[in-house]
Order: sequence, then C-alpha cells, then structure tokens
Amino acid sequence: MTVYYAFKQTETDDEVSLTEGKGNGDIRASTGWETMLEGLIKAGFSITGTWPMRTELSNRTIASGTNALASSIALVCRPRPETAPSTTRRQFVNILKRELPNALQKLQQGNIAPVDLAQASIGPGMEIYSRYSKVLESDGERMPVRIALQLINQTLDDFLAEQEGEFDAETCFALIWYEQHTFTEGLFGDAETLSKAKNTAVQGMVDAGILTAKAGKVRLLRRDELPKNWNPQTDNRLTVWEATQHMIWELQDRAGNQGAANLLSQLGTIGEAARELAYRLYNICDRKGWAAEAVAYNSLVISWPEISRLAAETEESTPLQVALF
Repeated sequence: MTVYYAFKQTETDDEVSLTEGKGNGDIRASTGWETMLEGLIKAGFSITGTWPMRTELSNRTIASGTNALASSIALVCRPRPETAPSTTRRQFVNILKRELPNALQKLQQGNIAPVDLAQASIGPGMEIYSRYSKVLESDGERMPVRIALQLINQTLDDFLAEQEGEFDAETCFALIWYEQHTFTEGLFGDAETLSKAKNTAVQGMVDAGILTAKAGKVRLLRRDELPKNWNPQTDNRLTVWEATQHMIWELQDRAGNQGAANLLSQLGTIGEAARELAYRLYNICDRKGWAAEAVAYNSLVISWPEISRLAAETEESTPLQVALF
C-alpha cells in the first residue's frame, strides 16, 4: 500500500532524552503524522520506502512569503512479518543515529526545501521504528509513535548541528549569536566569551564584516547593512556566514537569481557550505518561530538549482585570461 501524505503541524512538547525519555526543553512533534502512523502500525504495516515529491508551486497564493510545504511524501507500506523482533529504546536510538544521517544527506543532495526536511525525515526514521514488532521503553512499555517522532526530530537537529564542524570559526560564532539574538544587540562581554570559545575574536569579526561592536554592545550586521560592492575574491577574511547573507540579499533585494549566481561563481567551495548553512539557519528559525527569517533561508535553497545553472553559464561565458610576462 502506498500512502500519499502532506501535513505540517508542529507542537511544542517536553524534550525527550535520547536515553531516558525525560527532559526540559522543547522538541517538535506532529499530531497529524502521529495519528496516521499509529493507525498504519496498529494495522500491522511497516514502512519500507519513502519519496518526497515537489508538488506545490512556490508562487501559489498560500505559499507566497510563507513557509508552506512544497513537497508531499509517498510512503510505501508492507505487512510487517509476524516474526518481526522487538527492540529496546537504546537499540532504536543507536540505529537511528547510524542510519538516519545518511538518508538526510541524500535528501539535502536532492535539494529538498528546508521547510520540508523535517517532514521528509519522518519516512526513513519510521522505517527503522516500524521494522520492529515494538520498541520497548526501560519500564517494558511500548514506545508510542509520538516519542519516536520526537527522537527523529532530535536526530535531525543533531545532524544539522554536526555540519557546523565544516564552517569557519567566525560562522560558528555567528550561528550561536544569531540563535540567541538574531540581529539585535547583546553584551560585548558575552560576545567576547563566546568568541574565545570558538577560537576567534570580536574585533576579527568586525574586520571580517559580519559584526558591529560599540558602546559595550555587539550586533550581527543585517543584510541591508552589508557592503554593496562586496567581492568575495578580494575579501581576505571570507566567511560562510557573510557569503550566505550576501547571496540572500542579492536574491531578494537586488538582482534575483542572476545576482546570486554571479556571487556563487566567485565563491568556489564556500558556495556549497553556504547552502548547508541555510539549512541550519532555517532549522533555528523554525524552532524559534521567526517566520520572515525562515522564508529567506528556505528561498535560497529552493532557488539553488537555478542559481547553480546560471553560475555555470557565467563561468563558461567568462573568457580565459592569460597573463603574458
């Protein structure tokens, strides 16, 4: 049986620990997905395949300027074998950590929209959960689908956080500062402490063009404050953070796809890192409820195939310059 489904309803719930099931934060769960999946599993099905499919146009009325889903998910379900074994919570989490990141990486390589990534990750996560007759908590009770969904979302958050290891020190600082303050001011002392932990310095980030610091206050530069004549090839302290923000500014406020493509053609390997940063920033905005900011990062990823195509054309049309000595 194939189930075709699209549902984006998230609720805040107590965070579940990967091992104990108790915590004190917030983690996302979807009531719609929970209800549908509980029904499938109680009916004896396991999920054996999932495909996210782009089904909605970004320019439709409901999606314009919003974080409406762009994809729907097809779930392939088969009867679960009567001999299917049970497993423990700890074993389920270990398998989730081992198998889900590979599936998430493939989704990113397929350029799935950030707004759809959490929904799309449910499929491969529930493939693991539903292959067992039951997943047992430490008290011997069956783990409900809701807890499994929370653990899948937590694994997604961990996967995106781990990608930060590929970013430069200034970008790692900016990510944490952004999550705490967005583009508003914070105390210089707090910024100095965080910068030392990230092996950078406040003045260095001011010099890099991502931060302003004065009168004991520190603030990330807004996109409309970025230098208008910025050239990544002459920037002697290039960061993934500023590359991402400049591309969004070009995309939304200046020259659209072509402007972003012109930048991408000059960024080299940092370009792909900028796309990964957009996924991470969308994830932060989605959890914080910062809808306008989330739209900016989602739009960059959605536009990436066209931006990449235009960047390739730009590189091909640029004449080869040979220096004569």
